[in-house]
This record gives sequence, C-alpha cells and structure tokens, in this order.
Amino acid sequence: MSALPPYRVSAYNTAKASENKIHDDATAQRFGFKGGLVGGVHVYAYMSHMPVQKWGRAWLERGTGEGRFGKPVYEGDIAEISAVEDENGLAIRVDSDGVHCATGRAALPASAAPAIDLNDFKVVAARANRVAADEQSLKIGDWLGMNPLTITQDYQTQDIGDTRETDPLYLAEGIVHSGTILRCCNWALTHNVILPAWMHMGSTVQNHGVARVGDTLNVRARVTKNYMHKGHKWVEIDALVLANEARPIARVTHIAIYVPRQLAAAA
Repeated sequence: MSALPPYRVSAYNTAKASENKIHDDATAQRFGFKGGLVGGVHVYAYMSHMPVQKWGRAWLERGTGEGRFGKPVYEGDIAEISAVEDENGLAIRVDSDGVHCATGRAALPASAAPAIDLNDFKVVAARANRVAADEQSLKIGDWLGMNPLTITQDYQTQDIGDTRETDPLYLAEGIVHSGTILRCCNWALTHNVILPAWMHMGSTVQNHGVARVGDTLNVRARVTKNYMHKGHKWVEIDALVLANEARPIARVTHIAIYVPRQLAAAA
C-alpha cells in the first residue's frame, strides 16, 4: 500500500444563509455543534480531489466514489484529506482539528459501467408547492426532480473557488466539479420538500461522464428508504444526474437525516 500526498483545504461554509439552518451557527450550536456545518457535498468535493489527482478525467468519466460523514467539518478549519492506495483503489479519510470526520473510497474500474436505460428513471418536475418533509412527502417510491441548473462560466468559476479546488483540470477543460454533481442530489430533496435543518450523511457514486460549462443539469430520483434510526428520521434516494436531460453523469445513492432527533422529538 502507498499513500498519496495529503491535500489540505481551508473549509468554507457556502450555505450560511440557506434554508437549511444546520449551516447557521446559532442553530447548529443548539444542536450541540460548535458552529454551522460545512456541507457534506463540499466534504465529498474535497475528498474527490484525491482520485482526480490519481486518475485524472478518467475517474470523472467512469470511476466510483463513496463518502460517509461522521463528524462535522467547520468553516475556517483545515480539512486534511489523506488517501492510501490498496488493491481495491483508494481508501480516503478526512481529519479536521484533530477529529476524524469522514471516510470514503474511490476506484477506477477497468471498463465503464453498463449503460443506463433512461426509461428506468421517471421524469418529474420539482414540486410547485413544497410541504414539510415527513413520511408522506418523502414516501418510498416517490419520484423527485429538481429545478434545472444551466452551468455558466461565472457559475463554474465561483463554484471552483468555493470548493477551494486546486486541480487545474476543471477550469482548463470546463468540467463541472464532482461536488456540484452531488449537490443535484441535495436539490432532489430541497426543491421538493421543506427541510428546516437536515444533514447529508453519505453518498455512493458511480460516475458515467462529465458535464461541462453550457450544460443544463437535472436529476431523476426515487425515494428508496424512509426510516427512523437513533431518534433521527432518515431518507435514502436513488438519483440519476443528467446533462441536458439526455446524458447520464452520475448515479448516486444519497443518504440524509431529514429530521434530526432534536426536532423529531419535538414534533
């Protein structure tokens, strides 16, 4: 086994003013955290630097990734991402302020994953009238869409800066960052239900291609699980992120606590 050079990022919380108050210092502190949480999609974005460093664009086109977020990363703290190569790819971890925060893996299969039949994923628009997230509004079997996002050059430049990405590949080739692709799965939730304070807890990703500046991103997602665990309400979705409603970019199993136990107990 061999280790890649560590990657250090000054973590940045882009969501302080978002509807999700878990990113707000005051709310997060009431939940027992020291401040607003840096989003899981950004932590995954930091982690994804390692397989891109190792395999380049090929990983974005057909690689696999996984992230599990156990402890928060806070704005301004240094997130140190380390990766060790083994027979199955890269074992990745994130440490910050002396705490082990996240664990993941990445791999580059010898060949691309089987083609996806788009007919297996129902096309629906984001709901016009959102209601609070619960067992009915996130019912198993429900299909979810998002408000489409067209990637402009300005958006991409801002996004790469917010992610603190140092690999030149994204800007040089106009490629949408892997963290933004994953954020579409968040939008499959937030564009359809009201989530006052929630936490992205993990994702398993199969990359199918790259999106570029000028493409419009969308998602087709199905709720596969909705359950209670340790007092939290959890949801899992099977999401397909597409460019221009035609080209698969990534298929993702996306897991979140949609009602933390502090709110579930009060309901």
